[in-house]
Amino acid sequence: MKRAAASWLISLTCVAFAAPSVYAESSRGKARSAKASAKALAKGAKTKVTEKRRAAPQAASAPFAAARDSDAEARLIDIYKLIGQANSRDALTKAETLVKDHPNFQLAQLVYGDLLAGRARPVRTLGDVPDTTAKAGAQQLAELRQESQLRLRALRERPNTGMVPSQFLTLSPRVKHALAVDASRSRLYLFENTPGGLKLLADYYISVGKSGIEKSLEGDLRTPIGVYFVTGSLAPKKLKDFYGSGALPINYPNQLDVKRGKTGSGIWLHGTPPQQFSRAPQATDGCLVLANPDLERIIRTVEVRSTPVVIAQSLKWVAPQTVRADSKQFEDALNSWQAAKSSGDITRLMSWYTADFTSYGKTLAEWKPALTTEVKQLGGREVQLKDVSYMRWTDSTDTMVVTFGELVQGAKSGHTKRQYWTRQGNQWKIFFEGII
Repeated sequence: MKRAAASWLISLTCVAFAAPSVYAESSRGKARSAKASAKALAKGAKTKVTEKRRAAPQAASAPFAAARDSDAEARLIDIYKLIGQANSRDALTKAETLVKDHPNFQLAQLVYGDLLAGRARPVRTLGDVPDTTAKAGAQQLAELRQESQLRLRALRERPNTGMVPSQFLTLSPRVKHALAVDASRSRLYLFENTPGGLKLLADYYISVGKSGIEKSLEGDLRTPIGVYFVTGSLAPKKLKDFYGSGALPINYPNQLDVKRGKTGSGIWLHGTPPQQFSRAPQATDGCLVLANPDLERIIRTVEVRSTPVVIAQSLKWVAPQTVRADSKQFEDALNSWQAAKSSGDITRLMSWYTADFTSYGKTLAEWKPALTTEVKQLGGREVQLKDVSYMRWTDSTDTMVVTFGELVQGAKSGHTKRQYWTRQGNQWKIFFEGII
């Protein structure tokens, strides 16, 4: 029998089937397709739970079962490609295997249902379920369609090889990895910091806050944007199942957030409950949520305290040489501050700090005596900066987040410090400094 060609018209604005209708499907097959298409909606409805605040260890339930692999999205994209190539038979076979391996992957279940339905009739759109089911699960359908579009967008709009997010100016060799989030694409990028620069290792679909990004208040259901750092790692046994394979807290609010009066806390990268593979693009109380297999790889890879996390509305990808050129002016400012501190001239040194400077709650006037004592103790010895990293955050102001080891000449050990600099006209000045 001659088969009609199948094609899936995929774009960033729609996902639709033009499926063959020459196959006759048995009533049993039709029931399977309807059941599979509706299954994802039912799963979605069951998992529309509120993101609870942090669980005490004694509240934890049975240990989370580790997922078998982390390639589910790649397999789904392969299915999309097969559909686009009019190869619905192989697409159906791969979809069936995918949902068997990941029965909690709602989007895959929906695609599988459409492929089954497409054997009997044209499928008009992703999630072409009966009208009654579509009406009852309208929100879940809309979320799954948006998830599909974002996953496809990330596939099509890949950063050029060798390009890096503009925020990463200089990373110390002691910083082994870095994370960057593009909220507009619901995407998290994992980098390795190699001698030759940042290397993109992998990228993952993520969910952000129900109300979007740019968090400013406690409970506003938004994900913060800015430059942050991983501050800890929480094992699944210390958490409720809701958080999946674990959690990586970040240091929101950072010192720029504090300066701007932002409130809230407890922003984590965490996983999903066992019955849910992924969440809708905007579904959290402000955290960043990944599929458990993806989170597991990140937890195994990154280091606590040293790993930076950039969260942006949209990442700007630039050539490494552009980053190096942009960092030169700031390097000069940092070197001048170092020279001022080494000189022992407190007046000269204080000129590098803003009038609204703070250090863990202390104003500039309250902090100055401690700095004066520190400078006197140098006794003319040079201040050396080791393992320097700095990242730039630009919105209404220009901010540099600097981390370094401060070592006095002749000493065997020192402190790790972090500074936040702001550009005032053509001059960089420090508005926060503290030991971390």
